[in-house]
Amino acid sequence: MKKIITIFICFLSLGIHFSFAPDRSNEELIWEEWNKGYPRAVKEKKIVLVDAYTDWCGWCKKMDRDTYTNPDIIKKINKHFVPIKFNPEVTQTYFVDGNSYSNFELLSMLTRNQRTGYPTTFFIITTKRTLFVNPGYEDPTKFSATLDRIIAESEAQ
Repeated sequence: MKKIITIFICFLSLGIHFSFAPDRSNEELIWEEWNKGYPRAVKEKKIVLVDAYTDWCGWCKKMDRDTYTNPDIIKKINKHFVPIKFNPEVTQTYFVDGNSYSNFELLSMLTRNQRTGYPTTFFIITTKRTLFVNPGYEDPTKFSATLDRIIAESEAQ
């Protein structure tokens, strides 16, 4: 009987521990690559957030360090978006709706053949098949407002 009570107490304490454990799902961004993130966003009817960057871009690194680590930004992105990192200088094949594209072809489609520089954040509202291009660095305050505008646009009839 003592053994059963001890086991019960152990399970009870584990249950209490996990029920009060913090929810870590909103504490960090899990960046995906295009070929997994884009189909997931379409399936889940979420907004695609594409962070186009290069390894040599200082402003890209600043946005990673300052903006994408902000807890409020992380919560908004995790709730409404599928975040994708895209380095157009890396040669790879990308798939969009059954068609394959090179890194430069995908960049050309996203930018609509315009120069945008780095970083550039692209938003694809999958339910409306709408693309928004947001070039340049944004601090957490400005980027939060950008996210709010994109979310509102995705919810508008």
